[in-house]
Amino acid sequence: MKQIVIVGGGAGGLQLATRLGHYFNRSRLAGHTRKDPAAQVTLVDRSRTHIWKPLLHQVATGSIDSSLDALNYQVHARRNQFNFELGSLESLDRERKVITLGPVMDEDGRELVPARELEYDYLVLALGSQSNDFHTPGVREHCVFLDSSEQARRFHRLLLDRFLQLETKMAERLQIAIVGGGATGVELAAELVDAAQQMGHYGKIGSGSLEVTLIEAGEHLLPALPARLGNNAQRELQGLGVRVITECAVSEASADGLTTADGEEIPATIRVWAAGVKAPDFLSRLDGLSTNKLNQIEVSPKLVSVSDEDIFAIGDCAGCLDANDFRVPPRAQAAQQMARVAEHNLIAKVEGKSLKAFRYHDRGSLVSLSKHTAVGNLMGALVKGSLTIEGRIAGLAYRSLYRMHLAAIHGWAKAMLIYLVGQANRFVKPRMKLH
Repeated sequence: MKQIVIVGGGAGGLQLATRLGHYFNRSRLAGHTRKDPAAQVTLVDRSRTHIWKPLLHQVATGSIDSSLDALNYQVHARRNQFNFELGSLESLDRERKVITLGPVMDEDGRELVPARELEYDYLVLALGSQSNDFHTPGVREHCVFLDSSEQARRFHRLLLDRFLQLETKMAERLQIAIVGGGATGVELAAELVDAAQQMGHYGKIGSGSLEVTLIEAGEHLLPALPARLGNNAQRELQGLGVRVITECAVSEASADGLTTADGEEIPATIRVWAAGVKAPDFLSRLDGLSTNKLNQIEVSPKLVSVSDEDIFAIGDCAGCLDANDFRVPPRAQAAQQMARVAEHNLIAKVEGKSLKAFRYHDRGSLVSLSKHTAVGNLMGALVKGSLTIEGRIAGLAYRSLYRMHLAAIHGWAKAMLIYLVGQANRFVKPRMKLH
């Protein structure tokens, strides 16, 4: 029996493990007996639960409760016929074809599970990305990142603590500075305005007590989208009271705020860094695998490492020129598309068939401005060229993206049930998570 190990349970890794688990155990899932499957799939992740990364800004502000919306890897693995291992990738031995997982520790730093090895025949690295601080002084020490659910929950605790200070008159105002005017920064800024309004309903916070500053080094917000959409997003945010600064680089972060390259001091009680992405640093030291300057593992259009034909990489951690010689961007839609091609190619590896090349299809981009509106563009078979959308239609399209993610891992029937339960919870639970 071949061993397929997938490291990273993000959008691409989880979808891949689910679909491969179904494929290699399809007769068992149908209730029939058969010989052992041709391959056993194991998913590795350092967290016990999965939350869709584009929702992390909503976890941070409390507009969704990660304890309700998160997927438990162990339960999902059991239902979909693959194994789950809790742990972090520590090292790779390509000659022995084993990976080492670091020890699992409890909250007090005590070892629960020692370091251990997993053997593989085919390894898939789907480790996602993290914020790129560009070696800016003070950022790692004084800024909050939103790369994981743990970091989003930490931000939420900080936010609630500062709201408490406002309610008890221990502080006159709360100043939050966000560096990076991409999707994460723009969406977080809008959600913070909504969070302050919700706290005004439940507590005694005045409408002018929150000051949000959004800083972007480029000429306009949302640099991945046309300038008009970035400018429209800026007008929407400014209408909500957000201070937007463009063409401005941050040179230093401190416990009191940020310093720009022009020497301006921007005071901030909470500082968020959401500027740029790169793959995890340790990938560049992973047993000689070829990586690029963003630490991404260089892969061929078949998503196979250029250094090792038995190692795949998908999603943000993969540096890929597709079959059309197009550099694949680090987006959730790219990870999901890669997962489908990696599924085909891993099955082909196990069954001795030919691999196929990956071709990226840009479906467009959508950015939510909380409950207020959304902006973006759509591309694909139903749209010739690019269609710009805004307002309620864009908001509806944005919310449909999460339902499509749920369908990819649960199927449409269960995805719709999850959606309906979420809608019901809106009537029985506060609009904002207050703990």
